[in-house]
Amino acid sequence: MYGKAGSAVLCKEMKASLHYGAVYSQVAQQALNGIAESFKSFQDLIGSYKKGELENKPRPPKYRKSNGMAIATYPKQALKLVGKQVRFPMGQLCKTWFGVEAFWLTMPSNLRFENIKEVRILPRNRCFYAEWVYVQNKVPVVLYPSRVLGVDSGVTNWLTCVSNINTSFIIDGRHVKSLNQWFNKSVAKIKEDKPQGFWSKRLAHLTEKRNRQMRFGHQ
Repeated sequence: MYGKAGSAVLCKEMKASLHYGAVYSQVAQQALNGIAESFKSFQDLIGSYKKGELENKPRPPKYRKSNGMAIATYPKQALKLVGKQVRFPMGQLCKTWFGVEAFWLTMPSNLRFENIKEVRILPRNRCFYAEWVYVQNKVPVVLYPSRVLGVDSGVTNWLTCVSNINTSFIIDGRHVKSLNQWFNKSVAKIKEDKPQGFWSKRLAHLTEKRNRQMRFGHQ
């Protein structure tokens, strides 16, 4: 459909959808733009495949799984700062159905509202994260070509780092390893005697907890 109609035409067609009307207009348009970019990338890859530049034939973008959620992207002009809170507007139908016209998030204390470009609401394992995209001035970096650091990744010794200026160190990986082992055992126990593809709130909670532990395991 997107290959035959432009963005403006597609947005006009989608206005008849109740789901489209329940979402704030600029957020809905951003979602359509994301789909368009995915199909454009697919078409470009198909072109490369036909030219013999790719070995495997690309697959088209897939539908989301049942109850799957997409990223909601709010551009800066849709946001409003009131005190220390940022207002995120909802669609007109959302207000009609549920009496909710907006939701609020606290403005991060380490950011300036005028530097915000957009905010993405990311659904992940039944949780929601706000990803603040902002402008940051470039910080000049001084390089010392004579200084070298070699890094070897492992499991028990997560990172073994050796330098030529007597600052070698090792990051212990035993704690992270034990957390991961506990996660694997817990998941295996829950999935025991369950059908293929089984998922639950408990598994989502464990997965998100483990991902956070891995993400900040260095701290």
